[in-house]
This record gives sequence, C-alpha cells and structure tokens, in this order.
Amino acid sequence: MNSTPLALIVDDDITLRVLAREALEQAGCRVEDAATGQEALEAFQRETPDIILLDVVMPGMDGFATCAALRKLPGGASVPVLIMTGLDDVKSIATAYDAGATDFVTKPWNALVLSHRVRYMLRASQAVAELLEREMSLAEAQRIARLGNWQWNLSSNRFTASTQTFRILGIQDDPASTTLSFDAFLGHIHETDRPAVESGIRQAIATGAPFRQDHRVHMPTGDVRIVHHYAEVAFEQGGAATNVVGTIQDITDQKKAEAQIHFLSNYDRLTQLPNRQLFQDRVTQALATQKRHDLHGAVLLINLDRFQRINDTLGPKCRDEILREVAERLLHCVRHSDSVARHDDQEPTTLSRLGGDEFTILLTHISSAQNATKVAQRVQEALAAPFEVENRPVVITASIGIALLGQDGEDVDTLLRNAEAAMHAAQDQGRNTYQFYSKSMNVALAERLSLETDLRQAIDKGEFLLHYQPQVDIRRWEIVGVEALIRWPHPERGMVSPMSFIPLAEEIGLIDQIGQWVLRTACAQQVTWSACGLGDITIAVNLSAVQFQQAALLDTIRTIVRETGVDPARMELELTESTAMQQAENAVGTFNQLKEMGFSLSIDDFGTGYSSLAYLKRFPIDTIKIDRAFVKDLDTESEQAAIAIAIIAMAHGLKLRVLAEGVETQPQLDILRDQGCDAIQGYYFSQPLPAERVEQLIRDLRAKSDPSRRAA
Repeated sequence: MNSTPLALIVDDDITLRVLAREALEQAGCRVEDAATGQEALEAFQRETPDIILLDVVMPGMDGFATCAALRKLPGGASVPVLIMTGLDDVKSIATAYDAGATDFVTKPWNALVLSHRVRYMLRASQAVAELLEREMSLAEAQRIARLGNWQWNLSSNRFTASTQTFRILGIQDDPASTTLSFDAFLGHIHETDRPAVESGIRQAIATGAPFRQDHRVHMPTGDVRIVHHYAEVAFEQGGAATNVVGTIQDITDQKKAEAQIHFLSNYDRLTQLPNRQLFQDRVTQALATQKRHDLHGAVLLINLDRFQRINDTLGPKCRDEILREVAERLLHCVRHSDSVARHDDQEPTTLSRLGGDEFTILLTHISSAQNATKVAQRVQEALAAPFEVENRPVVITASIGIALLGQDGEDVDTLLRNAEAAMHAAQDQGRNTYQFYSKSMNVALAERLSLETDLRQAIDKGEFLLHYQPQVDIRRWEIVGVEALIRWPHPERGMVSPMSFIPLAEEIGLIDQIGQWVLRTACAQQVTWSACGLGDITIAVNLSAVQFQQAALLDTIRTIVRETGVDPARMELELTESTAMQQAENAVGTFNQLKEMGFSLSIDDFGTGYSSLAYLKRFPIDTIKIDRAFVKDLDTESEQAAIAIAIIAMAHGLKLRVLAEGVETQPQLDILRDQGCDAIQGYYFSQPLPAERVEQLIRDLRAKSDPSRRAA
C-alpha cells in the first residue's frame, strides 16, 4: 500500500491544474486531476484520494454540487475538501460549507500557501482519523466487555451516557441523544435494587468514597440482567462535588458462570442435591451451632440395599432414573422443618447424595434421638412402593445408619464414619432397617473392611478352590453329576463361609469376576475327569444374577469353552428361579442360545420365587432343583412337604428331571423315591468334597457294585 497521500485536483482550467499539481507534488503528494465534476466523481471511485481541491465555477456540475455528491459516495464523508473559488462573498462561503467543504481558499492562490494549507489539512485529517479509530476501538472494546460509561454534571443536572450504556439499560436503538435524566437512568434499575443504588451514589457524593455495587437491570423484554456499577466523584478546589463519573458493566454471563461453578462444586448433577462437600460444610456449621446453643442433631446415612445388582441388571439409564426418583421421595418424606431442600430452594440444604447409592440427611434442632427414628421410618415408608422402570416394578429398600451430633462424633469425618458403621450393622441385621451407632460397631466395620481387602487379594493370589457335592440317581444309586461350590481357605481366617463373602462380593462388584473363575475352573475339571475315564459325570455351575445380566455373557462362556476344550454337553448351568423370572423374556432368549451351545440347563432353588407356568414351559430347561427349605420337613404333614410333592408332579408333567437339594435323612429319601424324584443332593450321601476325593468316591462306588447298597 502506497503511503504517499493522494490529492485530487478538480478544475476546468488546465493551467490552474498544472500549477496546483506542481505545488502539491513539491508538498510530497501524488496527484490526480479532473476537469469536470463528473470526472471527479469517477476518479474518486477509482482510487479514494486523501484530499480534494475543488473549483467552484465549472461547466455542468459546479463545485458545490460536486462536493455534495462526493460526500454521498462510500468513503467520501471523511475526506477533506478544499474549495478553490474566486468568490469571496459570505453567501458563497456558507454554501461551500453546507455542501460539505472542509475549508476554502480564494483565487488567485499562492503556491507556497496552498502547499502549506494542504499539508495542514492532511495532518488534521489524519489526526481526526486516528481519533475516530481509537474511539471506534474503545467502543468495540466496551461492546465486547459489555461496558458503558456515564457522567452526571451536578451543577447543570445533565446526565450523559455512552451508546453501550444505553444498550446495557435495554435501549436497543441508537438514541438520538446520549443525554437523559438521572431519574430516567435510575428507572431502568430493578425496582428492588433501585433505592440501594441511588443511596449509594448519593453517599459517594457526600463522602467522596467510590461507589461500587452489583445489581439488577430491568430490560424492556422482561428479562433481568445483572450489572456491576462503579462511580467516582470529582470535586472542585473548594471541596464541592461537581461531577459523578461512572461505569456500568453487564456481568450476567459471569454471574451465571460463577453460579455454574458453584453448582458443580457443591451439588450433584444427577439429583440436584448437595454433594459430599456441601454436606460436610453443613454438618460443620451444625456442630458449631450445637455447641453454642446446646441443641441436638443427627446424621442419617442411607444406603440402597443391593443396588449394585440393580445397576448391573438394568443398566446405567435405569439406574439414574431410579436414583432421581429416590431423591424425589426422600425430599417429600422429610418434613420441611428438617431443613431439606434442593439447589434452587432457599432453606438450608441437608439432604445430600454422597455418591453412588448413598444419601445422607442432617437433622438439626431435634428434641431427642426419637426424632431421628421417625425420619428413618419415613424414609423406609417412602421407598416401600415399587419403582416403575421401563414398565416393570423394581423394589428398593434401604439400610440406614444413625449417628448423633456431639455424642457420636465432634467432627464430620467421625460422624460419617460412625454412621457408616451403623449402616453396615443394619445390613447385617437383614437390611431394610436402621441402627443407631454404638462403639462396638466400629469393630464390626473394621472387620468388614478387612474382609473386603482380603477378598480382593484372594482373587489376585488365587486363594479360591472348588469343592464338588455329588448328585445321586435315586434309583440306581450312582453318582451322575456334581455341583461346583466355591470355597475360600483363608491363610489366617481358615475356611471362610460363602455366606460371608459372596454377599460382600455382590456389594463391591466382584461377583462377576468370581463367577467367571468358578465356571472356568469347573470346565477345566470336567476336561480332566474326561481324560481319566469319568467323562460321564456332569458338573453343575450356578450363574449369578449379575453374570446372567451381563451383555457379554454368551461371548464369555464361548471363550471359556474354547480355551478349556470342555464338552458343553457334560456341563450344566444353573440359574435361580428369581433371577430367571426377573427378566423372563430375555431369559428365554439367553437359555435358547446356551441350549444351542450344548449346555444342560436347570432352575435352582425352585419354589422360593414366583414362577410363571407359561414362561416355565418356554424355558428350554432340563432339570428343576427343589429348594432345601421344602425338603427338610418332608417327613411331616406340612405345607412345605406338600409343595415339594407338587413340584415333582408338575415337573414330570412338563417332562423335566427333578433333583432335591438338602437331603439329610432316610425318611426324606424314602418319600422322594416314592414320589418319583429323579436325583438327590445333600449330606445324607456326601458333603461337598475336593475334586480328588469325589473322583475316589465315584470309583469306590462303582467298584463295590453292591445291589443292597444301590437299593438302600
């Protein structure tokens, strides 16, 4: 881009154009010329000049008309125009200025004077251009920053404001004037905040201290914006206030961002309830208040029973839906005076979600521990009704631990730790109940945490092993199969009962990993027995509810079959009745695919759930296992005995094999044989044994081939 200024000379006298060119070139300008007004307009559009020297008297379009036309062209409004005229009357000068002239010079002109006049006008034009550019940059910066400014002259009561101030106040169209009254200015401030703003500004005038305040502005659209106001007062030498100069900045987005950051830091996104951090702050405040005023309070820790199983079964979408509904029910079940509220409520927020399936309630200003009992009962009542998830009912219960402020802890961590100990005690009592904290509970909690740690290590160290309980054909008295049962010989605890660690594994999400290990180990054992001549022995493995609901279940089983080389026809997969019926339609499809792979299938613990006969007929199962609860009273005329007999008849009607679990006495065996039961499993014949002892038992039984023994 050429930095040399361009001058356009417009005159019908070629001599004057030549003389003017020489003068301007000596002044350092590039020069273009035109003989008529029309030529001048065309030259201007080709290359916008930095200054125009324009003669008045020209044929056709005179200088006045040409100047007016130039001003209307793009870029023509700011170019300096020097009118050259021999006319020196006032009317001609006024006409020149009206047409848009910047200055005028009379003919004949002196070349040196002309060059100086042009240089001066170019400098002035450049200064104005730079000033305008700075003003535009400032205006743009203020627009981006949403910052306006205003000034109030106290002596004249004149209030002026920038365009951006008008926009912030909601005056969208550019005002004809930047002047308005101070009262009109205050009229745009939210009526609730208006008195404080006016009082603050007048106090600044009285004291000289700066005024600063965040307040709301009422927009014509009905929206409310938040602005930051800052003002300073100017004083004359005598000390009297003369002007108030202020800035006003729209900080609505900033406030929203701050509110969002505060929400993310203190509230749970899913339920909109306070999170652990905010709950701990509330408890700390409650503890301090309690000490000062001798008040009572309590922390309730609510844990949803076996929620991990629901999560694994139904998936994350349904899990979140249930958690939101739980939060809603908890909010409604606790009275308002318990200070339970959401993020957008004004009361103190003390119902919180700590994470996962854990919620807490902080009770303050209660008269006794009995109040905490009532709240715990209301929580259980609120959760009692089934939750509707994807058009099916889901039952949720909760175990609740209660710790009293001060008595059970004087800081947040201690209170929560003791409430957790009480909650685990409630779980040990059978769940769906509540317990107050006692010091002995920490011992139990420590033991549970220790067992959890040992359980995780047991998986890594391979401490588990399988025992196998024989399944005996009731007529031939031969071992036809075994059930694989997990055992944990802890190096220090000794043999840990599955009743102790299986529920814990379900809670902490290890049951699927353990279940896969059981299936893989049992398949490998069947391959070993086949290699040594015992391939006709079927091994039954129970699939947990968590395993059965895994999307990758079939792929996992195929991988285990491929890697172990087992014959699926010599493996039986068991599923409890309740698990099969929980998602009966999906279970039918999964059962069919397992059947196609060659597995035998059985329903375990039959009679303890709620089976639909229609679905039972659709399940491609081979065996029904009668639960031990119906076997133990077979020798009495009890309802349980009647159920066992009915199960045998029903199963045979469906052409299914029947196996009775928990057979421990000869009378039980006799009745089962008389009713046509196909096989038994229980301590009457054998307890679960290591693989090598089962193998030996099978061989010994076959070697004896004792008819009297077989008929026993």
